[in-house]
Amino acid sequence: MIDASRLIQTDLPPMPAPVWFVQFFKVLGFTLHAVPMNLWYAGILIALVLYLRGGEHGRTFSCRLMTQMPIILAYGINLGIVPLLFVQVAYAQPFYSATILMAWHWMAIIALLIPAYYGVYLYSFGLRPDGPGLTAFRRTAGWIAAVLLVVIGWLFVNGLSLMVNIEDWPRLWQRGDVFGATLGTGSNIADATLWPRWLLMLGLAIGTTAVWLVFDATWFAGREPDEYRQWAVAFSWKLYTAGMIWFAIAGTLYVITGWHSFRHMFGFPTILLTLLTAASPALPWLLLFRHVRASQLPDRTMAALIGLAQLGVLGINAISRQVLQNIELKPYFDVLGRDTATQYGPLAMFLLVFLLGAGVMTWMVWQLVIPQQPAEGSDN
Repeated sequence: MIDASRLIQTDLPPMPAPVWFVQFFKVLGFTLHAVPMNLWYAGILIALVLYLRGGEHGRTFSCRLMTQMPIILAYGINLGIVPLLFVQVAYAQPFYSATILMAWHWMAIIALLIPAYYGVYLYSFGLRPDGPGLTAFRRTAGWIAAVLLVVIGWLFVNGLSLMVNIEDWPRLWQRGDVFGATLGTGSNIADATLWPRWLLMLGLAIGTTAVWLVFDATWFAGREPDEYRQWAVAFSWKLYTAGMIWFAIAGTLYVITGWHSFRHMFGFPTILLTLLTAASPALPWLLLFRHVRASQLPDRTMAALIGLAQLGVLGINAISRQVLQNIELKPYFDVLGRDTATQYGPLAMFLLVFLLGAGVMTWMVWQLVIPQQPAEGSDN
């Protein structure tokens, strides 16, 4: 068997930016990307089920989310560029090696994303008052899009988990070797941590969808009746509870199956981060529960705080995943020990474009908020 350490090139040019800068924007970019990604990862399936079985209010939320989904998809795809860029800057050797070993699966992401995008548009346009109606063809397109986006999520987890599962690379390469070249048909499916990690992300996505339900009801649904918005608060807490339980079970399985790496996360001081990650969903859950008990829709400020709390949950999980990724790669690839030769020109250009892009996206969202007026008789 080939020594796995020989498959990673260590004689590398210096990184063009400080390690802390790369790690910070990789985590920040993934956290921002995770919000819309969660909404299409779990939100579409939830919306489709609610349209069939959710009653009047469930159908209202389903229609609202699915008419927003083309914009959410566009935001998510564009925000995904940032973490992917910094993965390639800091982790090019393990990233490209892993994606070459599973090249056909990795390229399939684009092939699946295009029909998924069209499927979302077909379903969304069928819901418009002036649209053609939600025909059987458009409903089918919506379900196909939901399945394809879940599969895409699985392929991403497959590739990024293979990136750190370097011990398995020789087996995958030899199994697909043709005269020294790999066929690109490998997969990390034999890794016991793959499925718990994928399910963990699904639990987080359910929680994000629940928080979006309240945020949308408060900020964007001012013209909906009060009955709908009261339902949104109660249902979001139930949905978040389900997502939190899912997150706890999948997270426990993830720790057990990946204990050879996770044991480092239970030493001091990283155990503090581990405990914070495990407990982080409690804050959004408690904030939602407070309003459920009072049978009160949160005002816009409180809804924003609940949204920020969920953003914090995603951010803390991204930080933990980053720390664990560095631990898993360290025997073969010590990214924290790499030399740097900062290129200030490209760095300044990136920061300028990033800030301008963030400003434009914020302005676009605010234009959707401005015309929303509270429903008659509402206190919000």
